[in-house]
Amino acid sequence: MRTVYVNGEYLPENEAKISVFDRGFLMADGVYEVTSVLDGKLVDFEGHAKRLERSLHELDMASPVTTDELLAIHRELVQVNQLDEGGIYLQITRGAPADRDFAFPDPEETPSSIVLFTQAKNLANAPSAQAGISVISIEDIRWGRRDIKTVQLLYPSMGKMMAKKAGADDAWMVEDGQVTEGTSNNAYIVKGRKIITRQLSNDILHGITRAAVLRLAKEAQMEVEERGFSIEEAQGADEAFITSATTFVQPVVTIDGSSVGTGQPGKIALRLREIYIEESRKKAL
Repeated sequence: MRTVYVNGEYLPENEAKISVFDRGFLMADGVYEVTSVLDGKLVDFEGHAKRLERSLHELDMASPVTTDELLAIHRELVQVNQLDEGGIYLQITRGAPADRDFAFPDPEETPSSIVLFTQAKNLANAPSAQAGISVISIEDIRWGRRDIKTVQLLYPSMGKMMAKKAGADDAWMVEDGQVTEGTSNNAYIVKGRKIITRQLSNDILHGITRAAVLRLAKEAQMEVEERGFSIEEAQGADEAFITSATTFVQPVVTIDGSSVGTGQPGKIALRLREIYIEESRKKAL
């Protein structure tokens, strides 16, 4: 049985509870992060901690812990749960006031809530990374601040279910004719040796893995172009792939039923995955 962290306590998962008045439960008034674990160490913890701080700031939400305390909690959960590979989910909400109200509670009277738990998962040798995944396109109807990593994940969940119903693995969301991102990942295409991905804005999540992969690509003398692209352009590309904290770099082989390139995982995506995992193992905390 897993040990989880809830508001200052390490508890067996079946004893972990939050208030029914918690605003994360009632209002999706919360933010989250997922930090991957390889070889029992944390991948890019600093990047996730900085993005968490930004998300909290954008929502005027107080953090109940310092970054150092957060690192200690992550490490303790890895140790007590003997987690070698997988991820740690972290969620901070605006807390649990005395009653439900649209207005924010006074942070001096209602402290933020914090929950963390581990999830064991095969990351480095995931079979889907070698086979590639299929995606469908869906309309992007989310709110306008997708750069804030909130727990408002209903539409991405619906998107994954739309993909599953269509016999695909995931969905890419489209707005004004351009791909924004996947349901839980950033989206890319490759033309020649040029990697194309949407530029950062409020329209997409500022992926921590995205930043690392683009840096590694440039170091490997690959050209990177940050701009939007359509589904049609993606279908005609040489390669396509996604990145996220738990998928790393994962090839996309079909989009809306059309094969991308050869219909097999592309060399650039596989090479980026290889060097990303190699660097992550070296720099993990």
